[in-house]
Amino acid sequence: MLGLSDSRRHDAPAVQPLRSTIAQAPTLAQLSLAVGPLACVRALHLIAYGLAARAQRPGAWPPCPCCGRSLRRKGVAPRPLPSLFGPLRWRRRVGRCPHGGDIPQVAPCDETLGGQPPQRTSGALQCLGWARAGFVPFATAARWLGGSGGDVVSPRAVWCWGPAAGCQAMEPLQEALGAVARGYEPTPEPLTAAQVALPLALGAEGVMMPCRSEGGQAQGKLRWRELKVGVLARLGQHRTRTGQVVTRRVQRRLVAGLGDMDALTPRLWLAALRQGIRSAPQVVWRRDGGRGVGRLDAECFAGHARGILDLYHAAQQLGRGAAAWLDGRTPQARRWFGWARHRLRHGMPDGGRADLTEARDVEGLPETAREPWRIVYTYLSRHREHINYDMDTDVGLPLGSGMVESACKWLIQQRFKGGGRRGSEAGFNHLVHLRLAGGNGRFETLFGLALSPNS
Repeated sequence: MLGLSDSRRHDAPAVQPLRSTIAQAPTLAQLSLAVGPLACVRALHLIAYGLAARAQRPGAWPPCPCCGRSLRRKGVAPRPLPSLFGPLRWRRRVGRCPHGGDIPQVAPCDETLGGQPPQRTSGALQCLGWARAGFVPFATAARWLGGSGGDVVSPRAVWCWGPAAGCQAMEPLQEALGAVARGYEPTPEPLTAAQVALPLALGAEGVMMPCRSEGGQAQGKLRWRELKVGVLARLGQHRTRTGQVVTRRVQRRLVAGLGDMDALTPRLWLAALRQGIRSAPQVVWRRDGGRGVGRLDAECFAGHARGILDLYHAAQQLGRGAAAWLDGRTPQARRWFGWARHRLRHGMPDGGRADLTEARDVEGLPETAREPWRIVYTYLSRHREHINYDMDTDVGLPLGSGMVESACKWLIQQRFKGGGRRGSEAGFNHLVHLRLAGGNGRFETLFGLALSPNS
């Protein structure tokens, strides 16, 4: 094992070939890539030196779990462990039961360093594997880890790390949900003064997930499960170089969970409390008109948020009305739809409803078309207070639900809805919580490790 002083020598055997590669690199890109292996070798030497120094420190032996007396030293034993920089190997003191009890050997140094007896990979390498497995397939994550650590990491190993990491990510969420259910206020997330002054926008949307059959077997009929995704964002205004003022997301927090809107309600409310929903100057709830979203609005956000109907869902309802009018293919139907959408967009919703009433009374309209007209009219009347789009644009609020639609795409569909992909519900819950931790910027805090931005 090379010590700290040996790692600084330029004539060390492990350093010479790497220094030659660096000296012969013709381009800046190749030079940068050649420096990486040398840095890993130096890092391994430094870590090995620190481990050797800690292993030699004297200390009291812990009591034996069998007889209760102090363990007896039985020499030193090697401990190999793959790490971020390559394979580590050091020797440390081990002890056994003084009466020959049937227990495995105990290494106090391992417990001090945070390692478990059956652990075969360093915690930092596992954490990096969790971070990557949450965003890429297991095989891809294993290949990247092999390039980082110098050893071959199997996809199954990365797959086995996932449940432990997912449970670790779910534990604080379950504790916080239980505290809120008992009436305790969660700790608010630290926000800057500028962020506190910005309006808070909320939205929720559902997406269907392919899951394995009962029992978690790969064979069997595919089952589709509903998943809800919620987004909370602080919105600010940004002026472009051309002078145009556009709405920009300053901060975003994501929540998700398997089930219907009732399963998402406590998680979304917890995130809203952490984002300061009760003290925000303006809170808007972007809704699509669904019954589940309306119930969530009435139960949680009534008195805190103002509902805004997605403009494109409202225009879709108008399109259905135009489609009932000779299938929407006549010039008169297309002109009516364009005019009604224009009036709805620019703050004249009552004019749009009046257009529906006039169109319903047109001579020659078949009876089969009058029922769709009535449904569209009822839809706009029910959401009359949610379609004041002219007031929303004046304060810089978006008119569509693009922020939650895009969250469903990159958070869920890009990872879990590829060709032929399907998994168990438990495995999906573990991975989605890792993706949420990464998307919310809490991965490093959650697992107590500082990863580089490129990790």
